Amino acid sequence: MATIKKILCAVDFSDHSPVVADYASTLAKTMGAEIMCLYVAPSLDQYVGFHVPPSSIENFVGEIVTGADSTMETFIEENFKGMNVNGKVVTGYAAEEILSIAESEGIDLVIMGTHGRAGIDRILFGSVAEKVVKSAKCPVLTIRPA
Repeated sequence: MATIKKILCAVDFSDHSPVVADYASTLAKTMGAEIMCLYVAPSLDQYVGFHVPPSSIENFVGEIVTGADSTMETFIEENFKGMNVNGKVVTGYAAEEILSIAESEGIDLVIMGTHGRAGIDRILFGSVAEKVVKSAKCPVLTIRPA
């Protein structure tokens, strides 16, 4: 039987994130696993080519990163009551960061949501979940919004 001792729960703090956290929490309790809850803030590089003033981008990303640590603490308190969960906030491309951290931390299972993007959004931004599923060296459980 597969051994799952480390779960990476990737969240974006959307309304769907608590559902993803619930799956991670349930599996961690069942398997005696530890959880790393990860939020990836967008990097400035993601906006290259868009006609947005650099100062606006810097302010936007700065606000996200500044509030992300406290948002992570609150998210963990609300969604992982009584559990020892390590929260981590990084900046970069979501799929790349999730894959990198999963490998460097020896993660046994990645749990993440999907957004079900379609049309132009999918062309412009692609699917983070799809990229992670295709490239991860461990199993990935994706949770689709209801």
